[in-house]
Amino acid sequence: MANINLLPWREALREERNKSFYVFIGLVVTLALVSVFAVLQYFDSAASSQSARNSYLQRETALLDAQIIEIQELRKTRTELIERMELIQALQGNRPVIVRIFDEVARSVPEDLYFTTLKVEGNKVRVTGVASSNNRLSALMRRFDESDWFRDPSLIKVQAKAQGVNEFEIIMTKADPLDANKEQS
Repeated sequence: MANINLLPWREALREERNKSFYVFIGLVVTLALVSVFAVLQYFDSAASSQSARNSYLQRETALLDAQIIEIQELRKTRTELIERMELIQALQGNRPVIVRIFDEVARSVPEDLYFTTLKVEGNKVRVTGVASSNNRLSALMRRFDESDWFRDPSLIKVQAKAQGVNEFEIIMTKADPLDANKEQS
């Protein structure tokens, strides 16, 4: 007898194809979800890694900023110390000059003449005093002019206060003969 298949084979084939299709769609969806999850994990780890690098750089920048501030303070302190050392050296170097200037002033004073004030302001020397006569005052001016330690003495004022008493004021420039000898060499 002949074999006749009365079963609905087309429907069975269609159902099997539908099952295969749904399994294939399930696999594709599962694969897509796994891929999306993997990509999200990769970007999340990259972001956290970059965040860790950024925080490390911020910490290091803060440390370097602190070191920069410390270096600036050290430079300021160094500059102040150098200025102090230069000032001390200048004072040490000028100490004998001041003594020599006072010695030269004392040698220049003639009899019957005395000083009331002596001011040294920079390289200017201002002398005020009392003289018994104009001759004593002119002798003082000549001695200042002959001195190696003073230049350009100028008589600012002479005022007669009483018989034989003349008040005077003289301004002159102090000079260092040691510097003049160095310039000539």
